[in-house]
Amino acid sequence: MNNLYLHIPGFLVCVAVIIYSGTKLSFYGDKIAELTGWGRAWVGLILMASVTSLPELITGISAVAIVKAPDLAAGDIFGSCVFNLLILSVLDARLKQPLFSTVKSSHIVAAIFGIILLTVAGIAIFLAHEIPSILWISSFTFLLFGIYLAAVRGIFMYEQSAMIEAPPADTIHMASRSSHLRKAVSQYAINALIVIGAAAFLPYFGEQIASQTGMGNSFFGTLFLAAATSLPELVVSLAALRMGALDMAVGNLLGSNVFNMFILGIGDVFYREGSLFKAISPSHLLSVLITIIMTAVVGLGLLFKPKKKQFWLLGLDTFIILILYIALIIYLFIKN
Repeated sequence: MNNLYLHIPGFLVCVAVIIYSGTKLSFYGDKIAELTGWGRAWVGLILMASVTSLPELITGISAVAIVKAPDLAAGDIFGSCVFNLLILSVLDARLKQPLFSTVKSSHIVAAIFGIILLTVAGIAIFLAHEIPSILWISSFTFLLFGIYLAAVRGIFMYEQSAMIEAPPADTIHMASRSSHLRKAVSQYAINALIVIGAAAFLPYFGEQIASQTGMGNSFFGTLFLAAATSLPELVVSLAALRMGALDMAVGNLLGSNVFNMFILGIGDVFYREGSLFKAISPSHLLSVLITIIMTAVVGLGLLFKPKKKQFWLLGLDTFIILILYIALIIYLFIKN
């Protein structure tokens, strides 16, 4: 138990570092969008999502390759997906108008690909002992990789055809813009590396806290570790909200969930004990199902674009997301 007093501060220090660097990522990500003309939606969807999901990537690899805790890795990934969608409710609560009425409808493409990838992951867990493997890797992992690459290309093509944002203003001299872009990219990369370093230690502290408190890897991974590794998404999204870059915030959150399924496949590659999906507890299927429902609610919100909020600070869509998150956490706690 004495070691617990060392592991908790270590866990909190990693969290604090992620929060600090996550804030920087939002600022420099917005700068890159402005200087390149890629648009905030695209930067949020691909650039921001891949970087803010680095904690999940490093944590997942560390959990399966070093700590040998597949349930901790799965709980982190699926819990992160649920927590990312919860952040949409947080953003909605801070706006006067419903969130989904103020952002592009094109985000629905990322939501649909997210549902497809989650469904494939759920099937891989449910049929883990019946699915053939290539070496130690589940054949469904290659399917996840293929769908992810198709998602990136499909989302890019759709965003490019739907993009209505103007290119960067010509008031900045080309040489000056190039200098500003190099600085933004370098600062972005530095903070990304800091996030990676902090995230590498999270699974160790998480495993120790889970085992010493008796919370269990599935519950701890889904709640605490997922919330910690999703802090970059939360910090980046709130910073984007303050800058008025809502499309970057929503693109970051939905894109992170798409990238998380890619991370699940990478975890299977690094887990040399056999197929990762065979080692994952079927209890994670509930998290997968809840995430699919929450993502479908997001898609409906983007499609219908409600004009007013029905539940005080929240619209009906983000209120349902909040209720589903609370229900999942309560169930996992009771079953723990």
